[in-house]
Amino acid sequence: MQLHTLTPRTKRTKPAPVGRGGKRGKTSGHGTKGQSARAGHKIRPQMRDTIKKLPKLRGHGKNRSRTVRTNRIAAAVVNLATLEAVFAAGETVSPATLLAKKLVRRAKGRAPEVKLLGVSPEGGLSKAFIIEGCSLSKVAREAILAAGGTIND
Repeated sequence: MQLHTLTPRTKRTKPAPVGRGGKRGKTSGHGTKGQSARAGHKIRPQMRDTIKKLPKLRGHGKNRSRTVRTNRIAAAVVNLATLEAVFAAGETVSPATLLAKKLVRRAKGRAPEVKLLGVSPEGGLSKAFIIEGCSLSKVAREAILAAGGTIND
């Protein structure tokens, strides 16, 4: 047995030709006029029409970084001049102590991330603080270390 000797068991059936005149009469099963009576172009599925109407980036708003990362908590900013006024020398500055002294607000039910910003060059820091669990700007880090404070990351 070879490939060219094989024959199918059943005869191949073709669908009856529709829409070419002949025995079907007048419109040949295509109704009357319009898009559905024409050959080739068919009516598109309804779902595709509804999808095309939707905006591409839906629900992101103007600033995508703010709206997409919704669980991100923005860092609370505290200036060293504020610490100078509220805290005594040698005290520990952490997000919990800042929350207790009402310098920062709770973020999603807990103490927020805190960033300490430096003071202007003419007004230096005179007290030494112990900084824990806060991120610092470069100027703030230099000012704290110059005043004799310590930073525990």
